[in-house]
Amino acid sequence: MRLDKFLKVSRLIKRRTVANEVSDTGRISVNGSPAKAAKQLKEGDIIEIAYANRTVKVKVLKVPEGNVSVQEAPSLYEVL
Repeated sequence: MRLDKFLKVSRLIKRRTVANEVSDTGRISVNGSPAKAAKQLKEGDIIEIAYANRTVKVKVLKVPEGNVSVQEAPSLYEVL
């Protein structure tokens, strides 16, 4: 699954267009290197997102096939 879509379905970022913009500015890294929106994710990847006043680091636990429910979204990742 693409990075921008994962961020949207996991609800780490609310909209896919915002996820695209944030990754284009270089504020998202996967496994320690800057990542573009089209980066393919797999289980075990570490995503770091630099928000305005904090940095969130998560580990991908499960890559879904499609959209997931609001209740299921937090089970896709683990906050480190």
